[in-house]
Amino acid sequence: MQQWDLNEHDFLPSAPGLGMVVTITDPNRELLLSKVYGPEATVTFTSHTYGEHSICLQSNSTRLMVFAASRLRIHLDIQVGEHLLDETIAQTKDKVNEVTLRTEHLIEQIQHIMKEQGYQREREEFFRQKSEDTNSNVLWWAVLQTIILISVGVWQIKCLKDFLIAKKLV
Repeated sequence: MQQWDLNEHDFLPSAPGLGMVVTITDPNRELLLSKVYGPEATVTFTSHTYGEHSICLQSNSTRLMVFAASRLRIHLDIQVGEHLLDETIAQTKDKVNEVTLRTEHLIEQIQHIMKEQGYQREREEFFRQKSEDTNSNVLWWAVLQTIILISVGVWQIKCLKDFLIAKKLV
């Protein structure tokens, strides 16, 4: 971004304090980027939809001479597609790849935890079933003991009654 110099009748290389606000919207009018830049900047954005995008450039200067008597020149170099502009973008992509790898590792850990939870649920269900079977067997054993105890008691009473009748005591 360059400002017109009234004295030299030429554009200055870079004016101090001069910058621009860049706003980019996609075809659905959703905001992709809204940021303040200095007089020299590289603006990159990624769109996930195809179609006509709107790029709005506004001066961030509030000085009246910029709006009243001065002119601004903006040099644009628009590149469509994926381009490696400099090392910072490559480093950013490396960071994204690193984050992607970490995310995949976390997803694998989550899947492992889910399998482990499923295994623990199966073991818990098996243990619960075994406990219920054992409790059922203990209940039937107690019922059997009670029946045997009552049967032995009835048998002893019958034997005692027969003994007493045989001895003619009753």
